[in-house]
This record gives sequence, C-alpha cells and structure tokens, in this order.
Amino acid sequence: MAFIFPKLLNLTTLALAVYLYLFTTVDAAPVDNSKPKKKNIILLIGDGFGPSGVTLARHYKQVKNNLSPRDLLFMDSFLIGAQRTSSNSSFITDSAAAGTALATGHKTINGQISVDVNKKPVGAIGEALKLLGYTVGLVVTTSVGDATPCVWVSHAESRSDQDLIVEQMVGQTHPMGPVADLIIGGGRDWFIGLDQGGKRRDNRSLIEEVQKNGTWTYVGDRAGFDSLDKGKNVSLPLLGLFAKDNYPYRIDRKDSEYPNLVEQTQVALNALTEHTKDNDKGFFLMVESSRIDHSGHENCVQAHAQEALEYDQVINLVHNYTKNADVDTVVVATADHETGGLVLNQKTPNDFKVVFNATHSGEYLAKQILTYKEQDKLADFVKETVIEQGLGLTNYTDEEVTRLVNIAQKNSTTTATTLGVAIANLTSSRAKAYWGSLDHTSVDVDLYAFSNADYLQQKVTNVREGLAGFHENTDFSVFIKSIEDIDLDKATELVANVRTKY
Repeated sequence: MAFIFPKLLNLTTLALAVYLYLFTTVDAAPVDNSKPKKKNIILLIGDGFGPSGVTLARHYKQVKNNLSPRDLLFMDSFLIGAQRTSSNSSFITDSAAAGTALATGHKTINGQISVDVNKKPVGAIGEALKLLGYTVGLVVTTSVGDATPCVWVSHAESRSDQDLIVEQMVGQTHPMGPVADLIIGGGRDWFIGLDQGGKRRDNRSLIEEVQKNGTWTYVGDRAGFDSLDKGKNVSLPLLGLFAKDNYPYRIDRKDSEYPNLVEQTQVALNALTEHTKDNDKGFFLMVESSRIDHSGHENCVQAHAQEALEYDQVINLVHNYTKNADVDTVVVATADHETGGLVLNQKTPNDFKVVFNATHSGEYLAKQILTYKEQDKLADFVKETVIEQGLGLTNYTDEEVTRLVNIAQKNSTTTATTLGVAIANLTSSRAKAYWGSLDHTSVDVDLYAFSNADYLQQKVTNVREGLAGFHENTDFSVFIKSIEDIDLDKATELVANVRTKY
C-alpha cells in the first residue's frame, strides 16, 4: 500500500494540473482588444428555474415525444457552470435582489431594485451599455415593471412600487431618459390610473402620455403584435403591453390572444438587428421566461414543465439567430434563483402520463371554481370540469373533492392561491413530483453560454473573468466588463438623484 499511495497522489496531481490548464487558461491565446468590435449581448433568464426543473423539462420532452434519453434539451449543449443566488440579507434571494446582483454587480436586500443596502441607486448594465451607444431591449411574460426586467433600467426601494418603476422605464423620471428602446410584456394596469381600472395611484395614463408626446410606439393586443411583422415593421422605441398583469401560463394561454415568448423574442431580435445595422454598437437584450417562477410557487408540475420548454425553445431560437448573425454575439442563459424545492421521484415513463393528461394549471382551474355561480352544484363542477376535464384524472377520491370545495368556500384573500396549489397537488403527487416549498430556495442555478465569435466564446468560458465553473451572481457584471468598456460608476453618478420611493 505504501507504494500505491504515491502513484495515486501523482495521478491526482496530474489530473488537477490538466483541469487547471484546460479551464483556467482558456483565454491564454492573445485576443486583440485594441479595437473593440461591435457586439450583441443577449441574456436569457428562466425565473425560478432550478436544476430539477431542467431535469423535469428534459424528461417531459423525451417521454412526450418518445425520444431517446440522448435527445436532450437545446440548452444542455451549452452548460458551462453554476452560480450562487444569495442576497445581502438572506441565503434565499428574491427576484429583486437577484436581478440587482446580475444587473449592477451589487448584492442588496430582498425587495430592492438596483439600489444598494443603504437604498442608494447603483448603476445598472443596461444604463452603462446605453451610455456606450447600445440599443436596449427587454422581453418578459409578466409585468414589465416586475423585478427581473426593471433592474436593468430603473431603481426603487421597493419592487412593489411598479407605478414608480414603469415611469422610469419609459423615461419620464429617469435622468437618462428612456434607457430601454424596446419593452414587451404584460403589466398594462401599471400604466393606467386607478380611476380607469388600472393600478396607478396618480391616476395618470402613461400609455396615452407617451403616445401623445411621440416618444414611444405602442401596441397592446394580438392584432397590434401581428402588425409588427415578426419585428420587420417596428419603429423604436416600442412599448408592447399584451396583458393587464401577467400572461397566462403557456398551458392555459390562447395564442389568438397572447404572443408567446418565442414570437416576442423573434420580434425583438429582428427589430434590434435592423435598428443597429448601421450603428457602431450593437444591442443588449434581456429575455425572461417569467412564469417558471410562478409555477414553482404554486407547485404546479404541468405548468412548470411547459414554461420551461418554452424557455428552451427561446434558447434554440437565439442560438440559430446567433449562428447566422453578422455581428459578434454572446449569449448567456441562467436563472435568478430556484423556486419550489422540486424533487423528482418518477421511476418510469408511465409516471408522466398524469402530467400529459392535464390541460390546465392549478391557477386557471382555481379561477374557474371561484367564478362558478351555482354553489349547490359546486361539488359536481369540481369533479367533472376541474378534476376530470381540467386535470384528466379519474382516480380521485371524495375527500379530494371535499377539500377543494372547502377551500373555495373560505373566501379569504389567500383562497385563490391556496386553491390553486391544492388543485396542482392532485397532479404533482400522482406524478411523483414533490415540492419542498411554496417559496424560493437557496439552491444554486445553472449557467449556459455560447457565441458565434471565438474570442467571445473564449471570454465567457474563462473561469476568472468569464462564467465557467462556479460563480456569484454578481460575476455577470465582471464578465460584461471583460468584453465591453462599461462604466458602472458613471451610470451610478447619473442616477444618484433618481426618485426611488413613491
């Protein structure tokens, strides 16, 4: 044994040396940065999308389409590392603090938007790139004033002040004017006054204001979206608001009413490409698959899987765009945190049948129950319309029906959420998809990246200045600094006096 250990140590040392050579010196080849090249920077965020969610989506795709275990998700080919998601105030972050870390390089307190722990505004990457001449785009499936989209271009002490936030986003109270040139998503109510059925406490109509002063082109329905001709007929700045608040889940969404995330991303890519074709600088585009997170909060396995697969389709679209782009383009995909503490215990493909049978989410079916008028027939409605038709279940129990009816009749402020979770659990439990939380977790999340330019691929897969290996969520700004001469301090100076509290 005394002779074996030295050999093992030598082999271990050799393996470590090879690893360090391959993964910490990937940028050893000289890269000429003396004349910065025009670049496009694309960030794709799956909100609440943890490693178990990736596995769920992969298995769902394989079983649903009768594919081989070697038929992977599009994103699987581009996995380069992982990142920690903690905030300044907790191991468990929220989207505001996580987004702030990504956008500014500062860890802050949960609930705060691009301000530091002392509630002072800090410059964001969107603003710093704008100062360099970049065109900026934001695409989501939740309210555009929600945490992940707004951190790149606005600042607030509380993420809940979306009426304040969207006012900054359209440039009315931001010292740089409108930082974003393209904003697509939901949240129309935050642009409309309370007196008109919206959520703005000042009763202003920002949509009317930005149209009257000619600062934004506005579209607000499916017909308006279709008129954009996949981004070939767009006049920037563009504000597209296609839902009062969040979009419905993919599993519930009607394509005739709502553009899907792939379509929205296509519009953004084409519009930004056309707008920057003669510019010295390219564009920065952030796309968020927002409702992966919500399906985790609601423990809804059928919604989680379909939201994740839509995100994967976006990654495929962006990869195809990047391959054919004339401009050097780098793409990073990640999550801001994991939601729900998903544990997968499926043993065979048969365990997925119950997921495939579900035609709606727990959220959608809860709304159906709560708007049903004939209370004396509620139990039959729950059985036939919700469980049998909506979930595709036949092996339910009377106790499960009674539980849903009892929750629905409590009529509290949390009834809709509690009922949605209870409905979703009927599918999740039978699918052996178990959830440990209704909230975020401290689980690390994956990092993916690719580029059509060798020097950018080399940069992003570097361990120190890139994103390969394990990183803090603040390291995204380190990577951006390594490929572009952004000045976050200058951006911080410019936004120092922006109003951050309603």
